[in-house]
Amino acid sequence: MQVKDIVGAIEAFAPRGVQESWDNSGLLIGSPEDEVKGVLVGFDCTVELIEEAVSRGCNMVVTHHPLIFHGLKQIGPEDPVGATVMAAICGGVAVYAAHTSADKVPQGVSWAMALKLGLQDIEILEKDACGNGLGCIGTLPRPLTGNEALEYVGKAFGLTLIRSSRPIEGPISRVAVLGGSGGSEIESARCAGAQLYITADVSYHNFFTPDGFMVMDIGHFESEVDIVDILLTQIRKKFPTFASYSSGTLDRSNPVHYFVMHK
Repeated sequence: MQVKDIVGAIEAFAPRGVQESWDNSGLLIGSPEDEVKGVLVGFDCTVELIEEAVSRGCNMVVTHHPLIFHGLKQIGPEDPVGATVMAAICGGVAVYAAHTSADKVPQGVSWAMALKLGLQDIEILEKDACGNGLGCIGTLPRPLTGNEALEYVGKAFGLTLIRSSRPIEGPISRVAVLGGSGGSEIESARCAGAQLYITADVSYHNFFTPDGFMVMDIGHFESEVDIVDILLTQIRKKFPTFASYSSGTLDRSNPVHYFVMHK
């Protein structure tokens, strides 16, 4: 098995060519010709993920978020990205990321969100000529009020915290979703007929919403984490007997920590 074989399995699902122009999906460390003994799939590429891969006999990691996103002017152990690059190279670990390539394809990140909510008649929110695009929109099994929708979404995603605009009276039947930072698509969701838009990283002023429309921010990690299982499934579907694993520390890898303050 070679790196290019694993890359081929992933890109058959999420072609690198569909990624956003600003993105850096693809093989970030290693050669396509390198031999692969095992693959570990995670969400973010960190020193801890590289160490877990090495300890499990894996010399390739696949993540959603790219380790190298902006230009690196120096690589050193004091910087989290630099330390991870060093760990990967020293450990002989190839690193691949499927970021917006996995966001934009049907059955990708936002589609997984829609399925989690039980949405019906799911469509891509911003579809291009090839049928790919950002976000999804669909119909709830039954109409909900804003407060009911908060409970419904919280239970579906296993959340302890939701940032939300003022709950509307309803009825909410059409829901748009977009995994990750989706603040710029709020108007697209509303114009597509959604009464509720669920995404992450929403800025303060975007919570001022017009009548009959509601925005929820469920967290970046929480909205996208299902892509790990999706990517792992693509590898196992192509190579069912190959050593491929999901990170055992995924449930502890969210860099955002929530604290409840008691007065």
